[in-house]
Amino acid sequence: QVQLVESGGGLVQPGGSLRLSCAASGFAFNIYTMNWYRQAPGKERELVASITTSGITTNYADSVKGRFTISRDNTKNTVYLQMNSLKPHDTGVYYCNGVRQIRSYWGQGTKVTVSS
Repeated sequence: QVQLVESGGGLVQPGGSLRLSCAASGFAFNIYTMNWYRQAPGKERELVASITTSGITTNYADSVKGRFTISRDNTKNTVYLQMNSLKPHDTGVYYCNGVRQIRSYWGQGTKVTVSS
């Protein structure tokens, strides 16, 4: 059974940091590109960051470049999103996604609220 379980969300003040984790099971994690998406209230889901199978190549949305860092540990089947200098517009539900060819798996999401 494929599972992606996100954790690490919560309430944080502007300028603060959070580290999201996504634990994967039930598929060959190390051959999947992993992504973090987010969906703000009333908005469409958007791609925030992605990382290739080896972890060598990463890509970020312009809105998070320089503040967020995606990483993965293939020995633990886990992908991370380190979020620094958080802003109110970073608020939303963050989803972990694994993609390989036509297969795409999603987690249930973890909520992040940036507010004073």
